[in-house]
This record gives sequence, C-alpha cells and structure tokens, in this order.
Amino acid sequence: MEDAVGGYLKLGLRIGRLVPGFVDAWFGDSRLAAEVDTEPSPDPADLCAQAETLLAGESLAPGRQRFLTAQLRALACTARRLIGEPITFAEELETYFDVRVELADPDRYAEVHDRIGQLLPGRGDLSHRLAAHRERDACPVSRLEEAIRTLSGALRERVRAEYGLPDGESVEYTVVTDKPWNAFNHYLGDFRSHVEINADSGHGLSALPLLVTHEAYPGHHTDHCVKEELLVRGQAQAEHTISLVNTPQCLIAEGAGEAALDAVLGEGWGRWAENVLREIRLDLDGERAELLLAQTTQLLSARQDAAILLHERGSDPEDAVAYLRRWMLVDEARARHMVRFLTDPLWRAYTSTYIEGSRLVRDWLAAAPDRAAAFGRLLRTPLLPAQLREETAESAPIEAPRSGQESRSAL
Repeated sequence: MEDAVGGYLKLGLRIGRLVPGFVDAWFGDSRLAAEVDTEPSPDPADLCAQAETLLAGESLAPGRQRFLTAQLRALACTARRLIGEPITFAEELETYFDVRVELADPDRYAEVHDRIGQLLPGRGDLSHRLAAHRERDACPVSRLEEAIRTLSGALRERVRAEYGLPDGESVEYTVVTDKPWNAFNHYLGDFRSHVEINADSGHGLSALPLLVTHEAYPGHHTDHCVKEELLVRGQAQAEHTISLVNTPQCLIAEGAGEAALDAVLGEGWGRWAENVLREIRLDLDGERAELLLAQTTQLLSARQDAAILLHERGSDPEDAVAYLRRWMLVDEARARHMVRFLTDPLWRAYTSTYIEGSRLVRDWLAAAPDRAAAFGRLLRTPLLPAQLREETAESAPIEAPRSGQESRSAL
C-alpha cells in the first residue's frame, strides 16, 4: 500500500474517532484499523497538519492523485472545523463538495405548485390536497419492509442484466425509528450492504422505487460492489475501502443515487412499480406517482435553501420550518424532521450532496451520447465534481457569437 493511501485511510479513521458517523463505510485492512484504535485520542490540530502534509505529496498516478487530493482537502476542512477555525457555510460546502450554492428563486417553486395543482384537482389549499394524496399513498409501516424487499428483488435482476453485479452480493433491509435521515446504506464489504429505513419519515408507496434504486440497485450498494470488485480487488486501490462523509466522493455518490431510478427504469417506472407491488396486494397509482414525482423533486432544493438560511443567514430554526412547509408543501412534523437533519453537526452540509449532486450528475448524463453506458462508467470510475463539469462543458454545443460580439474565448 502506498504511503499516501495509507496516510489517507488513517486520517479518515482518526477523524472518525472524534466525529461519530464520519466513516460511512470501511472494509479495509483490519490491522490498520486496529492500529488507529489503539492510538491516543487524536488531536484535531495534528489531524489538520497530517492532511496538509499528505496534500503536499504526490506519489500516485494522476487520476488516483486527483481523487485523493480532492478528498484530502475536504478532510482538512473537517479538521479545521474541529479546531474551531471560523469557516463560512459557503466555504464549507465548496471545500467539502466542490460546489457553489445559492438560494433558489421562490417564483420557481410557485410555478411547480401550479403544476402540482393541475395533477391534484379539487378545492382547498394545495398543501392539504397533497397531504391527502400522501395519506392515500402511504405504505403501512407493518408492510414497509415487505414492499421494499419485493421492489429490491425485481430491481436486482434488471441491474444485473444492465450493469452487472458480483457473484454473492446481497442487501439486507431493516426498518428503524428515531433517525435524522430517511434511509441509510451501511456497506459492509464482501459485496454486502445493510440498509436501514426510518419508519418515522412516513414513506409513500410512490417513493419506494426511488428509495430502493438510490440505496441499492443501481445506487449505493451497486456502486460499492462494482468499485470493490474492479478497483479494490482488481487494481489494489485501497483508497476505495473507505467512504467518508462530507467529501466530493459523497456528492457524486448521492447524485448517482438520485439519478438511479431513471438509469435503470426510466420513463414508465410508475407502471412497472405498480405491477410489482400488485403482486403483494399493495395498490399504487403508478402513472400519477410518476407525474407527481417529476414535480415534487423540483421542490427538494428548498432543503438546501433552508440550510443556507440557517447557517449562512443566521435564521431561526422556526423560520426554516416555515420555509419548508410553504415551499416543499410538507406538514410540520416532516419539516421539523428535515430541520433536525439540517442542524445535526455532522449532516448540516450534507443536503447539498443530494441537490447539487443530482443536478451535476443529471446534466452529465444528459450530455452523454449513451446514458446507460455513462451511468455504468459512474459506477466503475471514481469521478469528481470538477470532472463531470468539464466533460459536460465539452459536450455542450458551442453557440456562434452574435454579430458585433466577441466570443468568450477571445476575451
């Protein structure tokens, strides 16, 4: 193992000792983990110095070095926050994820509300009509695990045929409560995942295909399995035996997870899910689910807006709850659950991985000549946000400058 990779792995594990949950997945050398566990409690200042030392060295092939450098910059930012160094929320997001964010225009949300209203005709406030729809769509908690396992089994076969899966891979599902997130994939190594689903989130039948594609097939579980088989076992790239929260790696993984439903099912996924769930006597209006999801996903960036209001503008949590209720059309309990996530010390910045990651990955896939092949490359290759932006820009058509104007490249 190269010194740079070993140093990166140790640094991630050391930060994980100070920040519970920071190590999202670890299936590397048990001796290295045992070594870190027996060390004295890490000093944040030392961790920051270790990150800077690792950043100063270059010992890997260019592609691997670029990935490691981006990850190390994010780890250095986490160490700086542990020291107590003042860092703006915007700087935090840019250093963790290589993105710049801004508040969305509420008029855009209002336009989406109008389109949702057309899908849910009737009298009364739109939020009440949407709440009534969600109540009808709700999956009984007692049947949540069964529904997820059924969808997962059907998706597994499609993903195996489309993208390939290692022999012996498997996913186990458990329903839990009292968590700040909706669902969580714990990758265990050896092509195995344990996915926890938070029942408190109130999952609708129409949301379950997105949940399973995001967490398992062809989302996080598939991504981990393919990289373990090809990069870790096939090419001895041990840096991929660890996944760390608040890094560029996360933004790409969550963006791919958000795009996974389109990647494996695409248009018509609603009818497909309706037929699968009918086999276990659960009634989903697949066509309406598909139409509504296309609109409600456009409201998700309100979560990032709320994070900016909380951490950049200094807004009160109650104001964030009100903002989410107004623009995301969710009830108070759901809005408060979101604010809990947005104010968690570990997860406060993480919402941007879904919002900006989804935008970045979807734009990149849309620019690709073969979307399925591009998604397969995303599974096999540790791409970074900057690489996706570069490749998307290269694929964009070049507009001729208007008469009397210079092209941007000529300035």
